[in-house]
Amino acid sequence: MGYRCEVRDWRYGGAMQFPDESNAFQALHVKLLLRSFEELTGRSLVTRSGNEREDARALFTSPFFVASHNTEEDPVLTYGNQTALDLFEMEWDEFTSTPSRFTAETPERAERERLLEAVRTSGFIDDYSGIRISKTGKRFLIKQATVWNLIDETGSRVGQAATFAGWEPLS
Repeated sequence: MGYRCEVRDWRYGGAMQFPDESNAFQALHVKLLLRSFEELTGRSLVTRSGNEREDARALFTSPFFVASHNTEEDPVLTYGNQTALDLFEMEWDEFTSTPSRFTAETPERAERERLLEAVRTSGFIDDYSGIRISKTGKRFLIKQATVWNLIDETGSRVGQAATFAGWEPLS
């Protein structure tokens, strides 16, 4: 996975840094994740506190997986909560410089691309399952994933995201 590129904050063009107190746990990006999810699915990822920093902290530390990628021709991961980083066995800088296609093994990539195209068209998909692979080669089956488009305030699609709470180790 030696592919590297600089990930930019979707809104300000600055590099996305590891979510922590100094950047309000990437509250602007998390606001986009939460709002898009709620508008498309009618559900909430986290119970909203009324404080964007606390909502962002809650999402980053949640026990379920959440990750996003941008809209480049070869989309690059832009966010992963701690569960995502742990599951893929990556540090933030490596995770957010990885093309999202590398989260699936080569034989699984065509199916993954069909899924992402369906999401581009319909807005979101519920109940997706598929095999993914960590940096060290550990394979796992994700279960009942929701994948959705990230839509900014102007109505433009600026990425896609996924969440799931269930996975099963395969190797």
